Amino acid sequence: MKTTQGGKKKGRGLMVIAVFKLAEGVGLLALGFGVRHALHTDWAKELAHWIDLLRMDPHNRYLLWAVERLANVDEHKLRELSAGTFFYAGLRLCEGTGLALKQRWAEYLTIVTTGALVPVEMYEIYVHLSWQRMVVLAVNLAVVGYLVWELRRSRN
Repeated sequence: MKTTQGGKKKGRGLMVIAVFKLAEGVGLLALGFGVRHALHTDWAKELAHWIDLLRMDPHNRYLLWAVERLANVDEHKLRELSAGTFFYAGLRLCEGTGLALKQRWAEYLTIVTTGALVPVEMYEIYVHLSWQRMVVLAVNLAVVGYLVWELRRSRN
């Protein structure tokens, strides 16, 4: 394990967070390219192809819900979604790379960006309580707490 300038060892937790951020960034890049591809796609034809390919019941209520949601997506919304996805992917890749290289600025950046989502997550839990949202909130709080602890530890 590498050491910091003060000679103290950096925790393995940084590398775990870095790997997660990098994986998230790569996934968001793939999603962004998928959305860009969707700009030039006939949704109805594509969806019919996948329903047939996967042998899905075309009257399934979940499938009908998804089709209804997709019907409301226009080209402008797809462009906005694509731009937002690429921005967020770049941010996650920047965080992950910085953390993997044990850069102090990346720890601060990750604390700010992850911590900024906590109020939104708490609101989402208040509006729609679910165990998945609780897990996401707990993980993000743990990441922020760990990074604050790591920064304080490496400062001494």
